[in-house]
Amino acid sequence: MSAKKKIETVSNKINFYNDEYYINRELSWLQFNSRCLSEAKDKATPLFEKLKFLSITASNLDEFFMVRVASLKDMINAGYKKPDIAGMSPKEQLDKVTEAVHEFQNEQYRVYNHMLLQELADNGIQIVREYDKLNSEEADYIDRYFDDFVYPVLTPMAYDSSRPFPLIRNKTLNIGALVKGKESNEMEFAMVQVPSVLPRIMEIPEVSGVRKIMLLEQIIQRNIRKLFLNYDIVCCYPFRVGRNADLSIDEDEAEDLLKEIEKQLKRRQWGQAIRLEIEKGFDKRLLKILTDELKVEQREIYTIDGPLDLTFLMKMYGIEGFDYLKEHGYNSPAPVIQLPSDRDIFECIREGDILMHHPYESFDPVVRFVEAAASDPAVLAIKQTLYRVSGNSPIIAALAKAADNGKQVSVLVELKARFDEENNIVWAKMLEKAGCHVIYGLKGLKTHSKITLVVRKEEDGIMRYVHLATGNYNDSTAKLYTDVGMFTCAEAYGEDATAVFNMLSGYSEPAVWNKLTLAPLWLKDRVLDLIKREADHARNGEPAHIIAKMNSICHKDVIAALYEASSAGVKIDLIVRGICCLKTGIPGVSENINVRSIVGNFLEHSRIFYFENGGSPEYYASSADWMPRNLERRVEIMFPVENPGLREKLWHILDTELHDNVKAHIMNKEGQYVKVAKRGDLINSQKIFGKEATELSKPKNIAESRVFEPEYRDDHGL
Repeated sequence: MSAKKKIETVSNKINFYNDEYYINRELSWLQFNSRCLSEAKDKATPLFEKLKFLSITASNLDEFFMVRVASLKDMINAGYKKPDIAGMSPKEQLDKVTEAVHEFQNEQYRVYNHMLLQELADNGIQIVREYDKLNSEEADYIDRYFDDFVYPVLTPMAYDSSRPFPLIRNKTLNIGALVKGKESNEMEFAMVQVPSVLPRIMEIPEVSGVRKIMLLEQIIQRNIRKLFLNYDIVCCYPFRVGRNADLSIDEDEAEDLLKEIEKQLKRRQWGQAIRLEIEKGFDKRLLKILTDELKVEQREIYTIDGPLDLTFLMKMYGIEGFDYLKEHGYNSPAPVIQLPSDRDIFECIREGDILMHHPYESFDPVVRFVEAAASDPAVLAIKQTLYRVSGNSPIIAALAKAADNGKQVSVLVELKARFDEENNIVWAKMLEKAGCHVIYGLKGLKTHSKITLVVRKEEDGIMRYVHLATGNYNDSTAKLYTDVGMFTCAEAYGEDATAVFNMLSGYSEPAVWNKLTLAPLWLKDRVLDLIKREADHARNGEPAHIIAKMNSICHKDVIAALYEASSAGVKIDLIVRGICCLKTGIPGVSENINVRSIVGNFLEHSRIFYFENGGSPEYYASSADWMPRNLERRVEIMFPVENPGLREKLWHILDTELHDNVKAHIMNKEGQYVKVAKRGDLINSQKIFGKEATELSKPKNIAESRVFEPEYRDDHGL
């Protein structure tokens, strides 16, 4: 690392890169998942929202194992010993992570067994675990359901000298059994996969005034003898295997990236087993067969006191008749008043820059922007980057229509978007067939930027319309994630947008940018310069304040820069939803840094940055978190927001979240997160934003709607 980037204070000899000043990334992520779990434990959270949060923690943990734990195992197997940001070797990290996950999973099931099951029962819902809890009528219904719908789908698989051990796919739920022939005392292993094509939760017709639910694996267990008619069932238990699902692609050797990714996707289901989940009481003889065949270590076995794979709780959210147990603080996205549906969208953008705050404000104008461009005879070209899109994306359809209408359409579809590779391959092929020019990402980099450029021929010449955003062009997740996006037709942004796409599609590398800052070449240095500038202002006795809202921060250079700025007297407020490797409250290092995380009904996803700049504040939004992958291995964009009304809107978002005392967790000096003490008025930022968007969408003067006046805002010279 260059001396320029190694930020150390010579005067007091503080080494801001000291490993003791940093938190391990994986352990920090587990803390985030614990914050999600805390929402399931919060008495103020409606019951069905608690089910949703518990389901989310299970889904999060699956991905954590498939990617992060798998990566640690790969490093250990390869003999890689380089320490992480906190000075821990891969083996030390894996030891700590394994211990923490066992504790976390125990807490998950304590919440499930001792809190949620009782709350469900109190509201007339019973998840049946024992068959003797069923009366004869209910038992008959379950058995008929098995015979009519489940039995025809199942494929029992045996394991003996003539049949190899069955291939157990990643994350599938299976039932393992020991069976014994009627005429033999020799036990054999057999299994059946619980079919994902059938609903996992089965609601039994109500006959006793209680809504009873039974899980599909329990129905199969109850009737498993019907699958092995000539055998006695010695025992049978559900189990689940998690595998390494991190793709390994050698892009230098791959002649066709699309085909190479398709090939690797097929291997994902059969990666190395890294986690075996079994139910409490699992037969030891059956377990030995599984551990021997799957080659899992003892610590990779997770014994569960309850049903495996709690993601089924998300399906329960859809059970009818329990809306009163759900969150009702927010109904649906409000229309964007600067973009009424009965006006030409390009005309609206020409009137001034427009900032949208999703999901409180609708994502529909973004879709309409591309659809209008596809049909408008004056539009000459559409260029867009796509990282993740929805399953039935209207944007994809609009791009295909634009190509069919003879427009120049260039789309960068990032094939390496993790767990969306297969979906993106389908879209890429479809767009190519429609006549679009499709780029499959850049070698060695992921293109994570969110930008759309529409080139339009108008009376006074060519006009470029640009959309920049912090979130994906996904109309589905736009209803669940908080993000900001901006429309502009300012010439400086248009020139930069053209340069971005020329760089992505060819070999052009602009020497100067007007407004945008891109990773991996310029963004890291720009962030470090902005932080250093605040430190210089503080040393000169000028106003110095940084507010940074993002998903994660774990770049050591950036954290060291923040430490130096803090020691210089800069006030730093970080709103970090997930991973935060920075520690607060270190004497002389981070005493001026506060870290908070907001976990609410929506996933906090926007990246917004505020720099006081000696009394001349600057605002930025970006697709990038402050992580090594974002700043060094991805194509990302950070863009300034300069319109006074839009800056006020961004300030309102940041200021409201800094005052949130309902959903915010604060990092203490020990690196742990605690809920904010609720004093005075309750401020739930997500509810406030939803209510304000609804109020502002009501007919009124548009000029008024661009200004936000929070009652508790500070004066920042705006």
